[in-house]
Amino acid sequence: MRRPVAIRLSAAVGTLALAAATTAVLSAPEASAAAGGATGYATQNGGTTGGAGGQTVRATTGTAIHQALCNRASSSTPIVIQVEGTINHGNTSQVSGGSCSTAADKIELKKISNVTIVGVGNGAVFDQLGIHIRESSNIIIQNVTVRNVKKSGSPLSNGGDAIGMESDVRNVWVDHATLEASGGESEGYDGLFDMKDNTQYVTLSYSVLRNSGRGGLIGSSESDVSNGYVTFHHNLYENLDSRAPLLRGGIAHIYNNHYVHLNESGINSRAGAKARVDNNYFEDSKDVLGTFYTDAAGSWQVNGNIFDNVTWSERGEDNNPAGPNPQSNTSVSIPYSYSLDDAACVPGIVSRTAGANKGLKVSDGSCSAQSPDPTDPTPDPTDPTPDPTDPTPDPTDPTGPSGTNLSLGAGADGSSKASGTSYGNVRDGDLSTYWSPAGSTGSISVKWDSATTVSKVAIKEAAGSSGAIGSWKVVNGDTGATLTSGSGAGVITIPATSLKKVTFTITSASGTPKVAEFETYAG
Repeated sequence: MRRPVAIRLSAAVGTLALAAATTAVLSAPEASAAAGGATGYATQNGGTTGGAGGQTVRATTGTAIHQALCNRASSSTPIVIQVEGTINHGNTSQVSGGSCSTAADKIELKKISNVTIVGVGNGAVFDQLGIHIRESSNIIIQNVTVRNVKKSGSPLSNGGDAIGMESDVRNVWVDHATLEASGGESEGYDGLFDMKDNTQYVTLSYSVLRNSGRGGLIGSSESDVSNGYVTFHHNLYENLDSRAPLLRGGIAHIYNNHYVHLNESGINSRAGAKARVDNNYFEDSKDVLGTFYTDAAGSWQVNGNIFDNVTWSERGEDNNPAGPNPQSNTSVSIPYSYSLDDAACVPGIVSRTAGANKGLKVSDGSCSAQSPDPTDPTPDPTDPTPDPTDPTPDPTDPTGPSGTNLSLGAGADGSSKASGTSYGNVRDGDLSTYWSPAGSTGSISVKWDSATTVSKVAIKEAAGSSGAIGSWKVVNGDTGATLTSGSGAGVITIPATSLKKVTFTITSASGTPKVAEFETYAG
């Protein structure tokens, strides 16, 4: 049996008000199923196209979603349901019909096929209301947020799963979703992304799973091994206790994901499961890969992963961590084509692409973000997040030199870090995350696998810490030579130098310095 774990959340999310919404369904012209196309195992077994070719319907309530399903000519008639607004218990009711089987306490996709649910406009939020897929096939869920779904307390929905699949489910693609809770089982929550009872050919891509005791599982027990062929790629797993994911039987391909603050365990391969684990970035976590809480072993193939401040427990009868030096103990053949980003740039590319309302941006396979159709030069007007690889600087940002920020495809390390901070935060393109030294001084480095020419450095401080950095020096990390020195954050010019590592050393500060971004440029 799985031992209980403590939930350690960085911050609790408050109870969210339930907003009322209309139940109107608006007809619209036909449209394709979703932006981009399915990837991973969802491309197998005939592929996953959702409601492509069917009518497009707009819904602003859960009842309207159910009505759209029930108003189809048959349970397999293709349909695209565009969702905008907050979907909750207050605006969701059961609807009956020959082409549907729905429920009042969840979004029910039961005994149906050929359906796309996609968030549009200002976004779609399923608040305390889970999505349940049962005995269904060819389903796409894209660009939605599902949050705070409970199995105990009030209100109840979907057994506590944000998205749950069970009973002969085939071909599901969940893409650019944000799945989150506000605690673990003791707070009433269960899994964020669960599959059981013969669920196969599923892909979870460019999504965020965070602030939960349990990320998700494949197989509900050691005997439920009929599930599998699941791909997880370019997802952020953040502040989870375990199940990132838990695998029982079957095959999973896990690549280019960013794992941060896995408190107890991560990828848990059990009961004969096989996991292929390629080019992921594991950070500030414990026991990120292995067989845990059981003697029913699984196996794994590992390639190109980075383990940054990962701790490993001792082996025992019910505990078989893959580390501290993970090695492959199986071989997994992948039947579809895919492109791998280098593990060093995974935090950066995932931060720019994963989750709802990111403009459906994806990786180009070379650590840069692009629109889902790379031939379309028109930016998505709903995307509020600029691509940090864009060579055009923000005219309102006086600290950003022109050119490509080379740090976005790099690694990072340092002399020390304060609790709750990470070296990788300085090269993720996100000004809301940062590194701080354990004291008032310390060093942070950006590094590459091959020699890179750098002539400018931009040091950006986190909000609320402007002016904290005092004196500093920039050091060639290969030779230890000081390239330049000065004081205060901003743009720093150094002699054009070819190196594999450049270090920013803070030699004095007022209070605690916080480096949000350590950008590097060739010119």
